[in-house]
Amino acid sequence: MESLNPELVRTLRVGSARRLAQDIRQFELVGLENAELPPFTPGAHILIQAPNGMTRRYSLNNPPEDRGRYVIAVKREPNGRGGSASMVDDVQSGDVVHVSLPRNEFELRESAPSFLFIAGGIGITPIRSMVRHLREAGGAPFKLYYLTRAPELTAYREEFGAPEFRDNVIIHHDHGDPERSLDLWPVLEKPRGHVYCCGPKALMDAVRDMTGHWSTSAVHFEDFGAGRTARATDDKPFTVKLAHSGETIDVAAGVSILEALRARGHRVPSSCESGTCGSCRVRLVGGEPDHRDFVLTDDERLREMMVCVSRACTPELVIELPAH
Repeated sequence: MESLNPELVRTLRVGSARRLAQDIRQFELVGLENAELPPFTPGAHILIQAPNGMTRRYSLNNPPEDRGRYVIAVKREPNGRGGSASMVDDVQSGDVVHVSLPRNEFELRESAPSFLFIAGGIGITPIRSMVRHLREAGGAPFKLYYLTRAPELTAYREEFGAPEFRDNVIIHHDHGDPERSLDLWPVLEKPRGHVYCCGPKALMDAVRDMTGHWSTSAVHFEDFGAGRTARATDDKPFTVKLAHSGETIDVAAGVSILEALRARGHRVPSSCESGTCGSCRVRLVGGEPDHRDFVLTDDERLREMMVCVSRACTPELVIELPAH
């Protein structure tokens, strides 16, 4: 069992847990005294500790006007590292869970004149919060393209298929056939408003290619660590040495430095755990890191690293943890 992530500062109760689609469950989290929860904005996420001890990141998919609950939806990933399987299989209504405060790295720019949302599979979760917020707050017009493999794999299918969304939402199923994929070029050919995309890496790469002529400030992605697993098959074990104490910690293949540190009782801040937020930054003292983050500049990489995703090119790294 991993030690508790120091970011997990609140204890909530699972008010309800229900099946949304095949291998997808929704969890409604409420305060222990049913008090209002800390506010969040559309696109925000929380960290939550699964029953097996792993800390995972999930979007809040309810609108921020819901002050009394956080709602997340979790897809069971059979080839994952066990966090999603533990959430889907083991979390039940009435359970108590540890969560972080909400954080937003996929902020909705409400000043935009219009919105184009593109969601693939479980990538609907942050976008659902945005759509619900725009409808409840009377925000700018939007169009949602929701792409999934099949109806039975589509979370919130009945909700987005309801008459109230007929003019704003297109749900498309390709049934696993690339020839039946929705052509997004007619949608993205002419820049207008802001684009928000969340889904599988292939979908986001395609949207990036088709929005190359858009202003970069108008195109937004939530990748949830898509870059983290790119080289997982090439990972090799190495050792981390702590400069202050001289303690050495083995980091196995498939285990992050962050996880190895926590397993030895070290409290290291983190949030995204995908190399995109910078919370787990440590000072690099020796060795050559394999940088896999999206935060550090070339100059910063000479003296710092992100321990949630980065690894080692040398047998040993020497690092200095931040002071508590």
